[in-house]
Amino acid sequence: MTVVTGDWLTNPATQAVFDALVAAGIDGFFVGGCVRNALLGAPVADIDMTTSATPGQVSTAAEAVGLKVVPTGIDHGTVTVVSGGIPHEVTTFRRDMETDGRRAQVAFSASMAEDAARRDFTMNALYADRRGAVTDPVGGLPDLNARRVRFIGDADARIAEDYLRILRFFRFHAWYGDPAGGLDADGLAACAAGADGLAQLSAERVGAEMKKLLSAPDPAPAVAAMAQAGILARVMPGADTKALPVLVHLEDGAGFTRRVACLGGEDLKDRWRLSKAEAAEIALLRDLIGADTGLAEIAYRHGADAARDVALLRAALFEQPLPDGMQDEVATGAGAVFPVKAADLMPEFSGPALGAKLQELETRWIASGFALTRAELLG
Repeated sequence: MTVVTGDWLTNPATQAVFDALVAAGIDGFFVGGCVRNALLGAPVADIDMTTSATPGQVSTAAEAVGLKVVPTGIDHGTVTVVSGGIPHEVTTFRRDMETDGRRAQVAFSASMAEDAARRDFTMNALYADRRGAVTDPVGGLPDLNARRVRFIGDADARIAEDYLRILRFFRFHAWYGDPAGGLDADGLAACAAGADGLAQLSAERVGAEMKKLLSAPDPAPAVAAMAQAGILARVMPGADTKALPVLVHLEDGAGFTRRVACLGGEDLKDRWRLSKAEAAEIALLRDLIGADTGLAEIAYRHGADAARDVALLRAALFEQPLPDGMQDEVATGAGAVFPVKAADLMPEFSGPALGAKLQELETRWIASGFALTRAELLG
């Protein structure tokens, strides 16, 4: 018997949710990411549960013992039970009645097997009881142990139910797949065959999925596979994957905007519904990569993080080593404070002339390596 363990499972607040269900004669199970991650030794962030009971029955059981219930997705069978400040999403077993590639009409079910059959990947259809004993209706354990992301049943059918599963296939490989192994051949072929369906997805869903994918420790193999399968060009036209593996090797931690700047791509603000801040940061990095601006000046004008990102991007894209003394150069620029104020030049200068003089002095100061003093600049 396979058993999952962890503080998340034995937490009294979580066990209190099970106590409430048991008191009402309801069986409940952990499902999905919490079970998968626990078996992989990865952090468990969200606690999802499932049951044959209806949302109304779950709500009644939880409220009977004083637990707060929020109807977060009641049309789809989900309520959130808050215990000890921790949200527990509890969803009734479901089966798909009708799908159109973007959303599904579901019906409640009393069958774990039916519930498992409508999920996407075998590693996401693992269930565990309150003590951690795992039930595996679709053969997910061997796939999880092999770090193999595999669709449940017919891959083409799973994708036709929701075309976002194409992007999820690559994202899950980036996070949970075997880094030394290739992607599941049947799944990859189905993604390529269903690529036209990506046009049905909203920009928000595409952007959210790509952000998760590019935030993986090493997304480069999955992104390269996306390009080879013709998927990347659909969601990130103009992207070039060649430098991404080099960037990942040089990095000390994931950086979404930095990786997007490395890949390139057109009109991503609209294609992915990026925030203004994200779009501005990517545009800035792309502008600075090919500029002759030194790292110290970049750090002075835009901050240490931007300067380090530019150094990494230049090294990856131009196939050159990181500059000697990079950290000192960045620190110098980030800590520099221009010693001249507008008041120092008044009333001799005013209006546009004042701005031009300040810019002239700042340019001289930066060129000196931030060494010129206020007296030397004004002298």
